[in-house]
Amino acid sequence: MARLLNLLILLAFAAPLATAAEYPDKPLRFVVPFPPGGGTDGLARILGAKLTEFSGQPVIIDNRAGVQGSIGTAVGAKSPPDGYTLTLAHSGSLVINPHLYSAPGYDTLRDFSAVSGGVSMPFLLIVHPSVPVKTMKDLAQLARQNPGKLTFASTSAGPWIVGELFKLTTKTDMIHVPYKGGGPAAIDLLAGYVTITFSVPYAFLPHVKAGKLRPIAIMGAQRIEAMPDVPTAAEAGYPELGNVTEWYGVVVPSATPRETVARINAVIVRVLNSPDTLKRIAALGQYPQPTTPAEFAQIIKTDYERWGKVVKQAGIKVE
Repeated sequence: MARLLNLLILLAFAAPLATAAEYPDKPLRFVVPFPPGGGTDGLARILGAKLTEFSGQPVIIDNRAGVQGSIGTAVGAKSPPDGYTLTLAHSGSLVINPHLYSAPGYDTLRDFSAVSGGVSMPFLLIVHPSVPVKTMKDLAQLARQNPGKLTFASTSAGPWIVGELFKLTTKTDMIHVPYKGGGPAAIDLLAGYVTITFSVPYAFLPHVKAGKLRPIAIMGAQRIEAMPDVPTAAEAGYPELGNVTEWYGVVVPSATPRETVARINAVIVRVLNSPDTLKRIAALGQYPQPTTPAEFAQIIKTDYERWGKVVKQAGIKVE
């Protein structure tokens, strides 16, 4: 049965286009707009290995890091629309950076066609143990009592803007401290040089488990298995902060034929639903989010508008 399923997938993926050329008939490139070793790279390598297995063609991971994902995303946008270049879609790069940077190098809504959602992760509000709070309301009250004194670390556009959303929602003033990566941010947070961060859970889970950092709230729709005692933001009294997630997916240049998009989508959805992929994704602290192209396009559009409003309200811009 498994062999028959794989054969059907291969046939669907390699069915001839209107030009009668077989697709794919050469290696595919998977552009990842971040360095090797992170969550985006991990997902791309999982998907790439399965795409190779199903298509019979090598999938080359092309890490193009820089400017919080903008450089690699721009590379993907300018690639030939022939189905041979996929781009790892990162929520920060696609729906936040265009509002922060005057010239990110791409137009999210014009330059890309959505293929499929990949995974999603809720943000987690974490504090250093020296901060005398146990709930979101405690933190908001402490911040109001000490305007401009509490600091929050960010490692990319997503955590930064989530921090700004928290400030807007709670009407507080905290100091943003940007870092170039998760490693330096974790070192300073553990040392207490910065006291707060907003992060996807897997990045700081070992430190939380060791009692070196305190989780305050999950900013997603439900509690997570790894931290069952940590309430959601909605449970903590802030429903406005209850659906704040980071997601990854796959996009291609906008002129890519719809038939090709549909074929790639079919394989990615099957990959994300396979038991071995689910196990590997879970190890990264990620939740599978396979979608149709139309569903993923709507997610991109909705979050593009949502975070655009937050950036405008916060009055921030990066030159």
